[in-house]
Amino acid sequence: MADKYPALETEIRRRITSGGPMSVVHFMTLCLSHPEFGYYITQEPFGAAGDFTTAPEISQMFGELIGLWAGSVWRQMGSPKEIKLVELGPGRGTMMQDALRAAHVMPEFRAALAVHFVEISPVLEQRQRQFVGGLGVPFTWHKALDEVAEGPMIILANEFFDSLPVHQAVMCADGWHERVVKIDENDKLRFAIARDPIPLFDQMLPRGLRAQIGEIFEWRSDQVALEFGRRVKRSEGAALAIDYGHAKSAPGDTLQAVGKHQYADPLLAPGLIDLTAHVDFQALAEAAESMGARTFGPIDQGDFLRRLGIEQRAVALKATAAPSKVMELDRALDRLTGSRGRGMGQLFKAMAFAHPKLGPLPGFEA
Repeated sequence: MADKYPALETEIRRRITSGGPMSVVHFMTLCLSHPEFGYYITQEPFGAAGDFTTAPEISQMFGELIGLWAGSVWRQMGSPKEIKLVELGPGRGTMMQDALRAAHVMPEFRAALAVHFVEISPVLEQRQRQFVGGLGVPFTWHKALDEVAEGPMIILANEFFDSLPVHQAVMCADGWHERVVKIDENDKLRFAIARDPIPLFDQMLPRGLRAQIGEIFEWRSDQVALEFGRRVKRSEGAALAIDYGHAKSAPGDTLQAVGKHQYADPLLAPGLIDLTAHVDFQALAEAAESMGARTFGPIDQGDFLRRLGIEQRAVALKATAAPSKVMELDRALDRLTGSRGRGMGQLFKAMAFAHPKLGPLPGFEA
């Protein structure tokens, strides 16, 4: 078996053979964060040569606006002399680099900053250390948000929550059954349904949710969302999450795999392709609010960026750009704010979290 399959698939097959079908959440966890063979441990997924492109890689405008958003929130917090700017899953560090460049227009904010990256990938941490060197701001790396010391804080999470593993359950005639991965009669990995229903699962579903037989419901552990809310409340600070997903909890199978900018079979190459699932913003808000945070949104990414001034920023950049760069800026603006084709403006959403004493945060004003 070791010669027949890649290392992580061999390990997954060994565990299924010895312990029976594996839950989707366990499968996804191994694929993304197995300590030796997990995707985020071994791969560099970003950019044209990687598997996917995130908003900061599309245009500098995205990170610049997020940097100015953070500076505006810092002022709402009373301009503390020291502020931790925490980014979860910072990729190559592109967004933070652009954010810090924009922060030069707010020198007191920039002087107060200490940046904290929460990153589990040693490959990406090494790239980040190279990328953000010489920016004149102290950087610290952590494996988890709860490792970051207390104090005034603004947290950023762009395309972070979609990468957290999801549980899946399937509605059957006798109740909800967990969705699992098994080895079939043709020696292939495939999805199946656990034999026994999940006890009392109906009581754990969001109020008012209705599903038909055969439909799938997804949910994530609340651990990170709860820590999000706790930190915002205790630090009298704020947080911003931008991701693709749905505003209200609903049934649906959104688990997907992406490799080399193409969709793929999630079971095809464990550890070698990215696995994600849509973010349930209702669940995210409820978890953070349970810890005392105030929530704003979600609103479409396109609306959020327009409210922050992305169209005006594009005009300013185009005024001094070469003709080829003008077209590039137009394409980037359409990609970030548009809803047609590959546009991210509607599918992606922004949600903010704040201490209750803070008023509406920038971009979320009524």
